[in-house]
Amino acid sequence: MGEEIRRIMSDLILRELKDPRISGMVSITAVDVTADGSFATVYLSVFEQGLSEEEMANVQEDVLEAMQSAKGFMKREIGKQIRVRHMPELIFKIDKSMDYGRHMDELIDKVMKEQNEK
Repeated sequence: MGEEIRRIMSDLILRELKDPRISGMVSITAVDVTADGSFATVYLSVFEQGLSEEEMANVQEDVLEAMQSAKGFMKREIGKQIRVRHMPELIFKIDKSMDYGRHMDELIDKVMKEQNEK
């Protein structure tokens, strides 16, 4: 069910949501649904180039607010496309895995550079 919710929400963001706070490229990386189907955690990645960490944090916060305000609309649209008795409550979070991966790449590059200098 998580993958189906991810697909529908990605399409809604691309085609239906007109909120100006959703700028740049917003991607849903994963949706984890609890075993009882009562909650669905939606992980979002925001891609913006040339921003400082503080500016990126502000953009991410704006995206979370926009998604929160569109939650009712999204639940209705998902409910139309997926036949479930109870639609899970949507919880939005920023996916930090790409930042973590980028940080790990930087650390590996630094160690490799230090090894080559010896």
